[in-house]
Amino acid sequence: MLSKDEVKHIAHLARLGLTDEEIAKYAKQLSSILDYVEQLKEVNTDGVEPTAQVTGLENVMRDDVIENCDPQVMKKIIELAPEHEDNLIKTKSVFE
Repeated sequence: MLSKDEVKHIAHLARLGLTDEEIAKYAKQLSSILDYVEQLKEVNTDGVEPTAQVTGLENVMRDDVIENCDPQVMKKIIELAPEHEDNLIKTKSVFE
């Protein structure tokens, strides 16, 4: 079982302030977790390929393609903008 000093050290690293009751509680819980990890170390994983996820899902990205707009439609859009200049729509700055 983890000692109180070890739990205090872990709490300090995690920037947690713990009461004496919490230290005793977490010493038992953390020890239980570490015991389980030790059990997992005994499992034979020879031939098992490392994986980060098992669902087979992948990010699907599409190419960023610029499509031309009808010049008349583009002109109307620019005219509807609150501010515009040289066929560009002016927006508020995002950065200071």
